Amino acid sequence: MGSAQPLPLTPALTLINRQTSTRFRHINNLHCFTPKTWSRNADTSFDCRFPFLSYSISPPLHPSFPLCSRFPLPRPPLPSLFPLGFHPLRSFLMSSMATPQAAASDSSQPSETKTVRVVIKGRVQGVFYRNWTIENATQLGLKGWVRNRRDGSVEALFSGTPDSVEEMEQRCRRGPPAAMVTGLQDFPSDDDPGTGFQRKQTV
Repeated sequence: MGSAQPLPLTPALTLINRQTSTRFRHINNLHCFTPKTWSRNADTSFDCRFPFLSYSISPPLHPSFPLCSRFPLPRPPLPSLFPLGFHPLRSFLMSSMATPQAAASDSSQPSETKTVRVVIKGRVQGVFYRNWTIENATQLGLKGWVRNRRDGSVEALFSGTPDSVEEMEQRCRRGPPAAMVTGLQDFPSDDDPGTGFQRKQTV
């Protein structure tokens, strides 16, 4: 007879419940399991001796709460609502600082003034043309003067805003009711109009 060959070592798994236990014995390099019925007080010793087996009967995680939901990833930052390099507070401060400077520069610039000298021809003397001219020029806020000329015409100097000066020229073309204007000539002038509107002596 030939020599007996050793038996191969194979792992053995045995289900263990609360009523049976497993005892490991070393016999001839073979591991075998010998079931033994436990007493009622052996439940506690089972959990202490085989914690890896008692852990298998623990309830699983709740299916409605996945593992990934317990550790939420940080959300990416929202894109900025303002363009790059733009800050609302800085823009407000810059605009508030620029507004007074712009207002000061506008106030420092004098308003546009137009000064013209006009000569009115026709029946313009002896019909209260000069008094009528003073009244209308004062209504329009103009400065200057008016006078009669020896050739029978009326000469006047008007200074003020361009719109007021043009309006006065249009009125002088009509004149008072008793006048009859046949011509009006206007010339740009650099003469000092004075502080108000007055009547001058005939020249």
